[in-house]
Amino acid sequence: MRTIIDGWDAFELWLTGLPFVFQVVFVTIVVLPACAGVAVALDRVTARFDVPRDRRDGGG
Repeated sequence: MRTIIDGWDAFELWLTGLPFVFQVVFVTIVVLPACAGVAVALDRVTARFDVPRDRRDGGG
C-alpha cells in the first residue's frame, strides 16, 4: 500500500510542477475523457436497475 501512496505522491508532484498550460492540456486530454467514461459506465450500470412502473390508479 505504501508503494501506491508513494507513486501517487510522485505523480502529484510531477503534475503540479508542470506549467499551467501543460496542466490544462493534461486535464483536457486525460481527466475529462476518464470522467466521461466513468459517467457513461455508471449510467449503463444504473440503467439496469431502472424499472418502469405502471401507474395504477384504478380509473379509466
